[in-house]
Amino acid sequence: MWRTLFSAVLVAALCACQKSPSASDTVQGLAQPPEKVTIAYTVQPQSTLIHVAVAKGYFAAEGLEVQPLIHTFGKAALQSVLDDKADFATVAETPIMFNVLKGEKLFVLANIEASGMNNATVARKDAGIAAAADLPGKRVGFTPGTTSDFFLDSILTANGLTRQAIQPVALKPEEMQAAILDKRVDAVSTWNYPLTEIKRQLGANGLVIFDRDIYTETFNLAAKQDFVQRRPETVKRLLRAVVKAESFVAQHPEEAQGILASATKTDNELVREVWSAFNYRVVLNQSLIITLEDETRWAMKHKLTEQMVMPDYRNFIHADSLRAVKPDAVKFSR
Repeated sequence: MWRTLFSAVLVAALCACQKSPSASDTVQGLAQPPEKVTIAYTVQPQSTLIHVAVAKGYFAAEGLEVQPLIHTFGKAALQSVLDDKADFATVAETPIMFNVLKGEKLFVLANIEASGMNNATVARKDAGIAAAADLPGKRVGFTPGTTSDFFLDSILTANGLTRQAIQPVALKPEEMQAAILDKRVDAVSTWNYPLTEIKRQLGANGLVIFDRDIYTETFNLAAKQDFVQRRPETVKRLLRAVVKAESFVAQHPEEAQGILASATKTDNELVREVWSAFNYRVVLNQSLIITLEDETRWAMKHKLTEQMVMPDYRNFIHADSLRAVKPDAVKFSR
């Protein structure tokens, strides 16, 4: 009998040795080394889930070795993907929209943050601006091809104004603060952290113009379509790590704030001050398509694109991987 038992154990052991390596085997180094991926992400709070996933080892636990490529804003991060310098990018929907209109084959993999309070126009009162109605004729800084660009027109339209009524000044996000403090512009349309830093510097001389009901920014994970099609398991691993980060941020917000401050070398108090403006949830839903279509109509109306046919944005959203990882996060109307 013991011989039979020994034989059964031996057979089971041999089968175990011959089984296909699992993700956990890879993580433990039993099969193959971690898979290297490059993520282009930002110092902005919108990229918090990526910073947390790196710091907590969630990517490593999924068998991924992340090479970070840090940018000040999402448009530049997405360009790294387009230039084949990165595999994934964190980026708001506006640069995605413009690149789809240019013919780029991109996929949105997940929305990792949304906010109706992150964009605003900040003006100097000593420039004669006491309300949005005073913007005509004023020099207003904005970052072309980003949410700053779209929000500026949205706030103007909401107040019965047009872009032609102001003097638009193209600026990079990191140029905003110096430009308004040096009085080279009278107002700027921007996001956090520059938004809060400018408010702090202007103090009583600053006027914040915003409307949470006119625009909700989304920040997304994006990649080239051919990459997603070639490496679907890589995408799932990445998303599993980000979903873990989502849970951590919800359960440990103060620790997450500390991680973000440390990773981006940002003052802890500044991180805490802007934290409530953001919703860190990993989702894909109809609101993303609605926003992309709204922004496309805006781009066409203002002749910011040569494309005059509305794309079917369903062809630029890859939901299968997120559905496999977090089924209840994907909600689209049929």
